Amino acid sequence: MLQDRTLTCRDCRETFVFSSGEQAFFASKGLVNEPQRCPACRAVAKRARAAPGGGREYHVAVCNGCGGQAMVPFLPRNDRPVYCSTCFDRVRAESVAQP
Repeated sequence: MLQDRTLTCRDCRETFVFSSGEQAFFASKGLVNEPQRCPACRAVAKRARAAPGGGREYHVAVCNGCGGQAMVPFLPRNDRPVYCSTCFDRVRAESVAQP
């Protein structure tokens, strides 16, 4: 049984909760390392990567959820589904809600 854990952000040194739901989501994606940044610092780092010259290249793909256009920061492969932001949020919420 997973329990909420309190972690310390490596950037701002504030504590944040790594919830049991987030832990389950990380495990479902095969991620073994716990987050090093709080949600606010993660958002700042994500914006910095997405900024021009931030080192991220985006690719156009077809969303497996709605069939619309999706811009993704990785080269899509045929063996994994690709989702637009809206469908990704829905799929992620569904996977976290499942025990």
